[in-house]
Amino acid sequence: MTAVGWLPADVEELFGPDAAAEQSYEVLTVDVPPATWISALETARDRLGCTYFDWLSAVDEPGTGFRVTAHVAALSPLRRLLLRTTVPHEAAALPSAVGVYAGAAWHERETYEMFGITFEGHPALDHLLLPENFEGHPLRKDFVLAARVAKAWPGAKEPGEPEHGGPKRRQMLPPGVPDPNEWGPLKGQLPPAPARPARGAGRAAGERPARPAGERPVRRTRSAAEGSASQTTTGDEPTPAPAAPRRTRTAAEGSASQSASGEPAA
Repeated sequence: MTAVGWLPADVEELFGPDAAAEQSYEVLTVDVPPATWISALETARDRLGCTYFDWLSAVDEPGTGFRVTAHVAALSPLRRLLLRTTVPHEAAALPSAVGVYAGAAWHERETYEMFGITFEGHPALDHLLLPENFEGHPLRKDFVLAARVAKAWPGAKEPGEPEHGGPKRRQMLPPGVPDPNEWGPLKGQLPPAPARPARGAGRAAGERPARPAGERPVRRTRSAAEGSASQTTTGDEPTPAPAAPRRTRTAAEGSASQSASGEPAA
């Protein structure tokens, strides 16, 4: 297997037999198993010259796990590297990268808060952005936005919302917002949502029946001799006016203005 991108050797030789690499948009991405996470970071720093630590974060992928990603770079010449690994949802834990890159401490604290991934060996895995009594991890896909149950959705002046005054539309729940009748302080206390009536079910008696699907309306045609619809309703049959005969004149007779003045035609 040949080396990928700017790697000086084969990816398996550098990062282990279970590693895989690809390059896209001048960024080299290497995926490694969790067991070789720390050794892969050391290889990037010592053998590839990626001494600059940029950031570390994660992505929640339902059915797969948490994909933890670290972005490091070599500065002279500039070469960027993404190191990734995936931990399962049931055992979201990784060794801390602080011993390899000291700048990872802040990023691991944020990732721990937002995703609940434990970084073993971190010197102080404390709260960073959220309050001390906050429960849950906001960036998980299964996190319920409880605040949207306790108070109205922002932007109450939009159509369909309270105090708008316009026509009401069918409201939709954004992602992460549960049905208030199924979750929250009003669970089981709200009446069931009314079923949407079928189209045409409320048509009043005597109205024009609905046209069958695919049938086009018949357009009424009327000739000029028949006149307009208002003329036929009064009972007067329109009579077309006779066309006036067209007067012809030769060049020897001259124009109409010359004959009217009494001057002889040339």
